[in-house]
Amino acid sequence: MNPDITLTRRVDKIVPDSRRVLLRLFMSSDPQRIVNIIGRALSLTEEETATEYAVITRDFKERHLDLESILMRHYARVKPHIFTGKPLSKVRQLFIGALFTGEYSLESAALFNPSIVPDPDQSGLPEGALRFILSLRAVGEGHISSITFRSGVIDAGGLITVDKPSRHVVAPDTVPNPTYDKNSFTFKLHEMGFDNAHVDSILEQLGETFSLADLDKSVAQLNRRMRRKTHEEVRTLECVRWLAESNYEVSFSPKVTLSERIIFPMSANESNGIEDARFVRFVDDDGKITYYATYTAYNGHVILPQLIETENFLHFRVRTLNGRAVQNKGMALFPRRINGRCAMISRQDDENLFIMFSDNPHFWNDPVTLLRPTQPWEFVKIGNCGSPIETEAGWLVITHGVGAMRRYCIGAILLDLNDPTRIIGHLKDPLISPAEAEREGYVPNVVYTCGAMLNRGELVIPYAISDSMSCIATVPLKELIGALQMH
Repeated sequence: MNPDITLTRRVDKIVPDSRRVLLRLFMSSDPQRIVNIIGRALSLTEEETATEYAVITRDFKERHLDLESILMRHYARVKPHIFTGKPLSKVRQLFIGALFTGEYSLESAALFNPSIVPDPDQSGLPEGALRFILSLRAVGEGHISSITFRSGVIDAGGLITVDKPSRHVVAPDTVPNPTYDKNSFTFKLHEMGFDNAHVDSILEQLGETFSLADLDKSVAQLNRRMRRKTHEEVRTLECVRWLAESNYEVSFSPKVTLSERIIFPMSANESNGIEDARFVRFVDDDGKITYYATYTAYNGHVILPQLIETENFLHFRVRTLNGRAVQNKGMALFPRRINGRCAMISRQDDENLFIMFSDNPHFWNDPVTLLRPTQPWEFVKIGNCGSPIETEAGWLVITHGVGAMRRYCIGAILLDLNDPTRIIGHLKDPLISPAEAEREGYVPNVVYTCGAMLNRGELVIPYAISDSMSCIATVPLKELIGALQMH
């Protein structure tokens, strides 16, 4: 620990809760197996079906907020495989839906790598209090990661309270016909190597902003003109659809409380997890406030940095990032433009810190090396721990360093406010090192955060403990800046 800085751990550990379960479609990829299961369900009498469904209702209704509608949605997914023309009763439809449904425990393995931002809604609080939102990486069966949320309040005296989460979790509704920006869509296709006549033919039918339905119509027109498709043509059509599915929108009902909202992997490129979301409250030059989160999409083989956008934590837009610099993990957006341009901390080579600038938060090129490992506790590699924080002294960047025995520590650097390519302070010793009680977990000897926040002269740092659970600590900003200015 750094001897010049007072670190205070403020709340009890935020631990995973295996009781928080999500209902997911549980369906074989083999059409014959689906038909076999449906056949067994159809063999029951109406009375037997009602008896079986009564058991399901008894055992699962209290575990989920809207069991019936989810089962009906899953029934609709398998309905094309039903081979009888006889109308089915609602209870039989629900029972068939249940046969293709399973519970998934989102937090059964870990709850870690938190970030923190002020809640967009600060109404109803006592003077001097601040309501915040924690995002956390929840890991369940199969090591699949999703984003979960917690709310809390810091009172005028600095007391931090994290609200007790709901027993229930709810997946969002997918916006069925999302819209796309033509320039961004075209750029990403060309970046992926699909700069050909087939792409041009699809895109020339579309406006500057187009919907998924518009895209599907244009693709269908091209399909009709093709008689026998070459391998290149098939790959082009597949990747156009893949890109569309990777840019999606989801929304929650306002009746769903913050802790009940779960962002679970939706697209193929994040099928094995949504990892390490770094949320930031971004204020554009025109005053518009958008909460962005950079995160890592993982499909089991390849990682892909992506971007989440929201204004209210009810409606979320997920977008692919574009440009040569979109690679590796740990991208973190500055909370405002600097001299008219967006800025991003990144790590292109899994070893050093970089910085880059762009006119558009969706396009990133030309990273410049910002910092290489210099201290023994970061000799293996360094990275950022969330978006930079603006202070009067400079841009405060929370970092992580990996040293001997693969020990992760949290550090900090200070960048010039007007020229953030210039480092004006760098902690010689870690800000947070794994305490003895924090060394054990899924990945031992690790402390890590995805974003901190300033509040009334204190830096509030939620951080993960050995990739298992999380806690919140505070540091006096004056002490931290003083320690940074000494080096």
